[in-house]
Amino acid sequence: MIPEITPGSDLPAGALGRQPSALRLDLNLPNLITLARLLCVPFAVWLILEGSYGAAFWVFVAAGLSDAIDGYVAKNFDRRTRLGALLDPLADKALLTGVYLSLGAAGMLPIWLVVLVVLRDGLILGGFFLVHATGAPRRFEPLFISKINTAVQIALVGFVLARLGLGLDGGVVTPVLVAAAAVTTVWSGLLYLARLARLLFRSEPAL
Repeated sequence: MIPEITPGSDLPAGALGRQPSALRLDLNLPNLITLARLLCVPFAVWLILEGSYGAAFWVFVAAGLSDAIDGYVAKNFDRRTRLGALLDPLADKALLTGVYLSLGAAGMLPIWLVVLVVLRDGLILGGFFLVHATGAPRRFEPLFISKINTAVQIALVGFVLARLGLGLDGGVVTPVLVAAAAVTTVWSGLLYLARLARLLFRSEPAL
């Protein structure tokens, strides 16, 4: 589950040159799985706010498995579509942001960390639309540190939900993951700002 807004990077050759009408409701199996994951977001948020952390943990795990499944089917059975390329990172990002916000509201994650995560996501999303609106190079690939950051963010909320719902001993793991999530969130956010500036001023070639 690497939820970055990078539509088009997994599309077959020629798909990017299609007209906007290509964004039709092409609801093949991978896209239906992605839609189901998107619909799980309010359910997961509700479970967390209700204190049903064990159930929320399994919903989170199921969402991660569905992400792997729809990606495998799309790539290995030639079911990749532009709709899927847009919908998949949106569903991933919505799930992760929703879980962070609800855990923060429930007092299970530091509010300052939730603010950092949401601000970084807003930066990435805003940067993506700004790059497209200004006619700058269209590809906006995730940075390596961003992939590490996302993995740490997922590990943190997964561990917190498992600790609360399955009775795991948090020990020093939770504060270590919180610190790692904070550092990588700030680091990747600053690097995205630098890349966005280079793209807007055309000092970085198309990716």
